[in-house]
Amino acid sequence: MLKVKILTLYPDIFPGFLGVSLTGKALSEGKWSLETVNIRDYATDKYGSVDDTPCGGGAGMVMRADILGAAIDANFKSGKLIYMTPKGKPLTQSKLHELAREPELTIICNRFEGVDERVLEAYQPDEISIGDFILTGGEQAAMVMLDGVVRLLDGVLGNDESSLQESFENGLLEYPQYTRPIEWNGLKVPDILLSGHHANVAKWRLEQSLKITEKKRPDLLKKYLDFKKV
Repeated sequence: MLKVKILTLYPDIFPGFLGVSLTGKALSEGKWSLETVNIRDYATDKYGSVDDTPCGGGAGMVMRADILGAAIDANFKSGKLIYMTPKGKPLTQSKLHELAREPELTIICNRFEGVDERVLEAYQPDEISIGDFILTGGEQAAMVMLDGVVRLLDGVLGNDESSLQESFENGLLEYPQYTRPIEWNGLKVPDILLSGHHANVAKWRLEQSLKITEKKRPDLLKKYLDFKKV
């Protein structure tokens, strides 16, 4: 079972959408666990202060090293420590697989203008970004990441083979999918998918994946082709 612990100023956000569908079912079945920790519980004054003005001036506030450090010390015991930040490495499917193999994830959710840099220097968390944009906090980013991680855990997907065919698993975008009715609004399912010839279907799907990736993500196609040359 994957154990997840969230260090946050807003524990009530969780489980959010992680509590429904496949991730919610997996949570109720004990395939993973979720614990939230309120960073304010480690504040040292009666106001529950966790932030202060940035040294050197500037807009916004910065999460204090002593408060966040105390929260980390009390809750991070094993596994991987993660800090959700726009300055982190972009989240990829291969990274999700790596995290899904961890026994425990402790995730720091960013707020304000960020955290005191000394926290990052002292604890060396794995800094992860879900994209080149800014959210109001790391909680949303953490949930997106966890959604991708949990669905990779054993027994979460109804058909584990389905994850192997998805976009990014083989370096390409996924081929088009169809189902009944065979004809809709004058549009028909491609004949090859109705042929029952598995080898031809597989060939067609690869061809479609290559075309779609070339059109929508030429950067991915270049990486794929470069890798095939090695």
